[in-house]
Amino acid sequence: MKIAFLTPEYPHPETGNSGGIGTSIKNLAKGLLQEDCQVRVLVYGQKEDAFFEDEGIVIQQIRNVKFKGLSWFLTRKKITKIINQLHKENKIEVVEAPDWTGITSFIQPKKCPIVIRLNGSDTYFCHLDHRPVKWINKFHEKRALQKADALLSVSQFTADETNRVFGLQKEFTIIPNAIDSDVFQKDETVTEVMQTILYFGSIIRKKGLLELPFIFNKVIENNSKAKLVLIGKDVPDIISGSSSTWEMMKGLFSEKALANVCYLGSVPYHEIQNYIAESAVCVFPSFAEALPVSWIEAMAMQKAIVASNIGWATDVMEDGVNGFLVNPKNHEAYANQINKLLFNEEQRQQFGIAAREKVHQKFNISVVAEQSLAFYKKVISTSSDSDT
Repeated sequence: MKIAFLTPEYPHPETGNSGGIGTSIKNLAKGLLQEDCQVRVLVYGQKEDAFFEDEGIVIQQIRNVKFKGLSWFLTRKKITKIINQLHKENKIEVVEAPDWTGITSFIQPKKCPIVIRLNGSDTYFCHLDHRPVKWINKFHEKRALQKADALLSVSQFTADETNRVFGLQKEFTIIPNAIDSDVFQKDETVTEVMQTILYFGSIIRKKGLLELPFIFNKVIENNSKAKLVLIGKDVPDIISGSSSTWEMMKGLFSEKALANVCYLGSVPYHEIQNYIAESAVCVFPSFAEALPVSWIEAMAMQKAIVASNIGWATDVMEDGVNGFLVNPKNHEAYANQINKLLFNEEQRQQFGIAAREKVHQKFNISVVAEQSLAFYKKVISTSSDSDT
């Protein structure tokens, strides 16, 4: 099968910065290659039109059309033309795109079916973050969902909330994000640093980072040896207007707690595994996710996790089985669960083993690729029947 992914990001030096969407696409693409599929990634918003290959994946860079007032429309026309040509030349059979900003709202190929996979639209995240969404983004995101030939979601919660915020009643097939568990696995050569707590991800309000100082203050009250390590890009705070979420955080730590905090900023993706391996506990106090890859990566490396108990969380973890799920606003309860794990190596190991098994059964690229491939085949078959 020949599958294309349309995306604004992809994790490669040639295509610029990438977040969770790009990482998820690359992970799934690797799994699809193992299923003898051909995979092409169409990355728009690039500096130039170009091609290169990344581990068997064809990357096609697309430069947006620059024309005052019509750039968005002309770029979509250009992408439509590219998809039609690739389909005509039998280089692709189906295109998958994310829901973010609704790029496919006015992309309507002649015969190639379009699949939308929910990883969280701007409208969805604004809803979870309790802030207004740009009307133009909501318009395009809703139209893209209405026009799609088929719909996927990485979690049931994201599907239900998306229907609610857009006033839709669409049916979504649930297929989660994937990781390569052969890459993310426990490194027996790395020594765990006792009493070390790790957060990795964007330093941003919606990830619960303005709650984390209050949580760590409570941790320190009962465990003076605890250390908090933070890794991730510092993001401006859209609500307060502050240029740095990290600067906002620093003022929320107690003096004693701040002395035990280490913020490392962004680190190369391939180095993240070392920090996960060295940590005793990973924390993710997020308020807004679809299905977070970072949680799954930590689980695959057999780490004990204390995460948010909101919405999507139960699609990833089971409270008390492979981690703890706690409301991030309940600072004392969250801190208590962190300390419980820091002081109990046996429970950390039990959670870690159970977490790894959950990843192997549900989130490994081979499992998710097989589910996705079956879905694409059904979409193509349905599309072919409707054309006859």
